Formats: sequence, structure tokens, C-alpha cells
Amino acid sequence: MATALPEALRNLVDEPVFATLATIQPDGSPQVSVVWVKRDGDDVLFSTVEGRRKHLNVARDPRVSVVLVSPSNPYTYFEVRGTVSLSHEGARELIDELARKYLGAERYEADGPDDVRVVARVTPRKVVSWG
Repeated sequence: MATALPEALRNLVDEPVFATLATIQPDGSPQVSVVWVKRDGDDVLFSTVEGRRKHLNVARDPRVSVVLVSPSNPYTYFEVRGTVSLSHEGARELIDELARKYLGAERYEADGPDDVRVVARVTPRKVVSWG
């Protein structure tokens, strides 16, 4: 069952705060990436490219953890535990929106010619906070 994000977390996700994403490797060990995020209602979205480790991991096992730390008070943090669903719909728009949010650029220009963007939507199952 999905859970709602607290208002303080909603506000944090809406700012250009870097998030740490933990996924599960094929051998069961954790894999951690720093990602750009945005919010769609209570879902947390990030972008990735098909074939990258985080894409392969969530395609195989959709369980993830996303951590955001408040830049104004590093003793305040939130962890969102949930599951990821993947989609190609809106993938170009998402990475461009994230580039505007985090870089101030109109368009994300770092993809290679063969890169296929994917929207990863984290549906929260549990939210843990401190501070």
C-alpha cells in the first residue's frame, strides 16, 4: 500500500537537493547512486538510461530506498522505501525538467546517441525521518 509523503519531505524533494538511491545488485548486495529527483504527487521520480546498473537492478528487483538530507540541517533526513515502475513515456521531458531544476539548462545534453531514457517512478511504501 502506498504511503503519503510528509509536507517537509515534499518541500525538500521540490528543491534541487541531491538524493541517494539504493538498489539491489544481482548478488543481493546494495548499489548506491546519487540522482536528481522530482515529485509527482507522493511518487518520487528519477531518470536513468536503459542498461545502466540502476536500471538493470530495478528492472530485476523494484525495491529501492531513496534518502534526502536537508542541506540547511544535515541532521535532518528522510528515507523513502518503495518500489519502482519504469516507463519510456515522458522520459525526455523528465530529464530536461531535471536539468532545468539542477543545472539551470534548458535541455540535458550529456546523453549519447544510443542512450534510451527511462522514467523511474518510486511509489513510497514507508517513509522514515530524523530531525
